[in-house]
Amino acid sequence: MNRLQQTAHSLKIRKNRVRSTVSGTETRPRLTVHISNRNVSAQIINDEIGKTLVSSTTTHNSAAKGSQSEKCALVGAEIAKKATKLKISKVVFDRNGRLYQKRLAAFADAARENGLEF
Repeated sequence: MNRLQQTAHSLKIRKNRVRSTVSGTETRPRLTVHISNRNVSAQIINDEIGKTLVSSTTTHNSAAKGSQSEKCALVGAEIAKKATKLKISKVVFDRNGRLYQKRLAAFADAARENGLEF
């Protein structure tokens, strides 16, 4: 197994470990975030009915300029504003196996500043 395969395998194991304990309900849906090398996407999901309630991404967003941390902060603020319009204030944070550092912390801080609680 080469280095990239080992990295992907380790990420999958961490993701499954986190996902086994984190689940979204109607009162506290799950906020999941995916950060790639270019884009950031986030969703608020109700796992009981299997429905995405709110989503946000930088893929076709013209305001998404700057560093990856700035993009994460933009998506975090945007999804928090959309969630407050739907009267969602409390969520469960699913970090998808990523360490809570830099980009993910910027996303979470921006979401908290704009009204989400997790």
